[in-house]
Parts: sequence; C-alpha cells; structure tokens
Amino acid sequence: MSASGIRPGSPRRAVVTGLGVVAPTGIGATRHWESVLAGKSGLGRITRFDPTGYPVRIAGEVPGFRADEQVPGRLVPQTDRFTHFALAAAQAALADAEADPATLPEYEMAVVTAASSGGTEFGQHEMENLYRQGSSWVGAYQSIAWFYAATTGQVSIRHGMRGPCGVICCEQAGGLDALGQSRRLLNSGSRLVLSGGTDASLCPYGLVAQLSSGKLSTEDDPARAYLPFDAAASGFVPGEGGAMLVVESAESARERGVPAYGELLGYAAGFDPGAPARAGEPPSEAGDTSRGSGPVRAGRPAVLVSVIRRALADARLAPGEIDVVFADASGVPAEDLAEARAITEVFGAGGVAVTAPKTLTGRMYAGGAALDVATALLALRAGVVPHTAGLGRTADGCEIDLVLDRPRQTDPRTALVLARGHGGFTSALVVGAADRSPLGG
Repeated sequence: MSASGIRPGSPRRAVVTGLGVVAPTGIGATRHWESVLAGKSGLGRITRFDPTGYPVRIAGEVPGFRADEQVPGRLVPQTDRFTHFALAAAQAALADAEADPATLPEYEMAVVTAASSGGTEFGQHEMENLYRQGSSWVGAYQSIAWFYAATTGQVSIRHGMRGPCGVICCEQAGGLDALGQSRRLLNSGSRLVLSGGTDASLCPYGLVAQLSSGKLSTEDDPARAYLPFDAAASGFVPGEGGAMLVVESAESARERGVPAYGELLGYAAGFDPGAPARAGEPPSEAGDTSRGSGPVRAGRPAVLVSVIRRALADARLAPGEIDVVFADASGVPAEDLAEARAITEVFGAGGVAVTAPKTLTGRMYAGGAALDVATALLALRAGVVPHTAGLGRTADGCEIDLVLDRPRQTDPRTALVLARGHGGFTSALVVGAADRSPLGG
C-alpha cells in the first residue's frame, strides 16, 4: 500500500452492477429508460407548493413518490426529501446488483454521495416553526436533516456500510465527482461503493435560493421552458430526484457472479471561478474577453476542453473512440455555446453524437449528473443513443451533432458524460459498455 492509500500496480477496474433511479421520468431504472426512449417529459407546473407568486413555475417533480412506502417509518420524520430519494434509490440499486450488505465485509463497503443544498425543505419548515412559534418548536432532527452529509450517513447506517464514507458538494458536477471518488476507493481497499446523488429543492426556500443565479427559465409552457442548444433557449428549469449506483471492482462482480451495466473508464475535474453567464445574456463572440476569465473566455472554454481531454487520457481513449456525449446542457445560451465549442474543439464539428435527455427532467442539481451516468449506461446496454426531446432550431454557433426527434440506433460502446456546477465546478466521466473487455481483476 502506498502512502496515499492506493494499492501499487494496475488500478482495479470499476464496474457498475446496480442502478436505482428516482426521477421526474419515473421511479425505477426501467420506467425512466422507457420515458427517455419515448421522449416523455416529466416537466410541469409545480405542485409541491403554490408557485403563483414566483417567476419560475415549471419544474420536474418525481411522480407518485411516497416516503412512507419507500423509507423505514422512523426515518421519514427525521430526514429530508432528498434523503428519502437516496434511501429509496440505494435500496433499488442494491437489489438490482443482487448485493446483500449483510453478506459482505462491513468495512469493505463504502458510501460517497453528491449534495447541493442539503435538506432544503426540512430546513424551511423548521425555520418557519422558529419564526412563528419560537425555538422550542424546532425539532432536534433539524441539526442533522438539513446537513449535506445526511444522505451518506443515513445510507451507510441503514446498510451497515462502515468503510470510507463521504460527500462531495459541487452542485451539478457532484455526481460525476462522487463516481470518480468511487474508483479511488476501490483502489484503496473497498470492494463495493454505493455512489450517486439526489436533490429535492422544490420548496419556496429552495427555489428562491436558486433564482439568485439568474439562470432559471421563467417560461410558463413546459414544452418551451428548457431548450438547451436551441435558438429559443432561456435558461433551465429545476428538477428533483437523482440516481444511486452500485460500483464495485470487476473482481468482486465476477466472484459474486453478477453482470455489469458498464465500466467507469476515465474521470477528470477542473474549476473555473470566472464570472458566470446569466440566462438573459447573449453568447460571447470569439475573441471577446470583456466578461473576464469565465466559461466563455475568448470564445473558447479552456477549462472544459482540458477536463474532457484529461478524462479521455485517463480512459486511454482517443476522441474518435467516443460514441456519444451526454452534455451538461445548461440551457443558458452563453454556456451552451461554450460547451458546444468545447465539444467541437475536441471532437471536430459534428464529430460525435451529442444528447441531453435531461430536457425531460430539468436540471436536478446534485442528482443530475448521476442520473445522466445511469442513462448513459442504459443506452450502452441497449445499443441506442437517446434523443434530446422538444428542441427546434439549433442555436447559431453550436456546431454539434445533436441527436433530435428520435433515438439513434448506432450501437454506442463508449460515452462521455459532462457536468458543470454553480461556481465553476467542471467534471467529465467516461463510461464503457459492459462487454468492452472481459470481467477480471
């Protein structure tokens, strides 16, 4: 063992053997995938509270989720909705992987999740109690339910996972960072990691907090509210939910005799703290440096380009060996253009299929990238590239091969998933089909 805790020699291969999905497109990986293929949107008017007085009234809500049916009864009043989602998704992922934690060494199982705002709705209710009725009405569970690490803690406790546990707070990019950390944990002694992310910020407090970014769409028509890479793009809509994945070494999967959805081949992350674009700002032109060192610096998103290239190098793949890119797709015109230019710089104009199924769910903050990875793995297994539903005319300057109208039957074997988080977090993850090479140690 090295000083960093990484075993010497070749790194252990990280495969995904279980998926658990809780999303606006449906509960369960199968239902979600059916919605993706059909282009069935989960966007609609917010119903969790009355949004009449707010500029944003459209969101992606998880349909039919009942915490009392998915979560142990005692935990429901002790935890926030984002933790309820994660507990349900983690249970589903373990069942999908045929993994019984009781039969595995407890210190060789780890949990790492992504978090954004933490237990927003729970925190709002407790603050309301404080301001309206006094401190004696604030429950003891406020001290932990709002905490961004609450999900990791509850998942690890419920399943007796006593190995390394952690949380990564990089907003939309966090799901990829959590999965990148899962690969590292497999190389430092863990054999199975529950990883991914969920979010649940559809409450007045959560919505107002997100409005400050200036990136949310105020369009009232669900079909027009979130149109990334489109000439009519006006920002994004929020969504709730996410995905949890069982990541384990290929050796462990082989010993347990379970198949894999695919393999985590490469990962990289970067950070660009430059001035962010807002939904109402036009894209910058090449050579325009008036907006500082942000994501569209000189018309060329250097950080994203670097992150993509480092993820490909980590996967030992050339750009021509990537079959599809699952885009971050912010819906903010300047950021869409920056991402399109990054993809074009690495792969060439129209050089790789690009898709953004998140138009069906909205941007799900800490849950979004994990769901994109789950969708990418399902796409590789099915041999199809899902389309980006609802778009019209591609925005000027976006010289990418955006998959529109219907899924594309191209038998993809590798996928690149991109994610950018509020403040400058930027990540990329490369996944490969399960049969890309035989399972081994």
